[in-house]
Amino acid sequence: MARVLVTGGAGFLGSHLCERLLDRGDDVLCVDNYFTGRRANIAHLIGNPYFEVMRHDVTFPLYVEVDQIYNLACPASPVHYQFDPVQTTKTSVHGAINMLGLAKRVKAKILQASTSEVYGDPEIHPQPESYWGRVNPIGIRSCYDEGKRCAETLFFDYWRQHGLRIKVVRIFNTYGPRMHPNDGRVVSNFIVQALRGEDITIYGDGHQTRSFCYVDDLIEGMIQTMDTPDDFTGPINIGNPNEFTIRELAERVIALTGSRSLLDFKPLPADDPRQRRPDISLARTVLDWMPRVQLNEGLHKTIAYFRRLVNTAAEAAE
Repeated sequence: MARVLVTGGAGFLGSHLCERLLDRGDDVLCVDNYFTGRRANIAHLIGNPYFEVMRHDVTFPLYVEVDQIYNLACPASPVHYQFDPVQTTKTSVHGAINMLGLAKRVKAKILQASTSEVYGDPEIHPQPESYWGRVNPIGIRSCYDEGKRCAETLFFDYWRQHGLRIKVVRIFNTYGPRMHPNDGRVVSNFIVQALRGEDITIYGDGHQTRSFCYVDDLIEGMIQTMDTPDDFTGPINIGNPNEFTIRELAERVIALTGSRSLLDFKPLPADDPRQRRPDISLARTVLDWMPRVQLNEGLHKTIAYFRRLVNTAAEAAE
């Protein structure tokens, strides 16, 4: 049994990670400041004797005894990370420094949840880990993009300078139950609008592409990366290489929900990437990992989750 710290553990990805770690017999400490994380995401885990929750902001040092650290703490959607961009950068940078310091003190292995946003608006497609990216350092998304890039720098400097056991995972678009209904991400936006019978908002012409990985596949890739030998550091792309246009996604959501929603086109926000698809050759080779859940199957599960939320909200308003 490993003692595992998950920062951002009450968030969308963090709650699924905590659940999966408990299922395999680990002792899990979930840390979250609840800026975007929600207690409802982890409520079903509270009775587990091997699960502990701590309210804490990773921009402040943390003193605990653990064997592994998954550093997921950071708002990950534009709506949330642009609300307080200075704090977003602090969470990525100061949070990484504090968690790396903790890992150094207790000799823990540590994994950084990085992002495909480190590639920016890419000139290479699909994006391999060797690509350095095309990121605007002073744009409205920079607090997140550059914060995550700096966190990667810190991880590799701690590895080179202190011999820390690090893993860096670059996460591509992920969806599934427990996504925040108001996070502004394309999958949750489309599903909630369709279920409410509202027009679906598409920014730009809808021809920009994304690759959508179901949360269970993503979590399995993260855990497999943590379990690799110490001489493997990453970075490693974890995501689904199947590529869809935003318009295709909207039309699929409308069909699966049975909604009569129409498409409402709006101007494209600044620095929004035109293409995003991972090259997962490294994950296939090192982890023998590839996503298994197809888009329709994952959307069915995600729609069922949001349908319960929307229905509950509607009943409460009556």
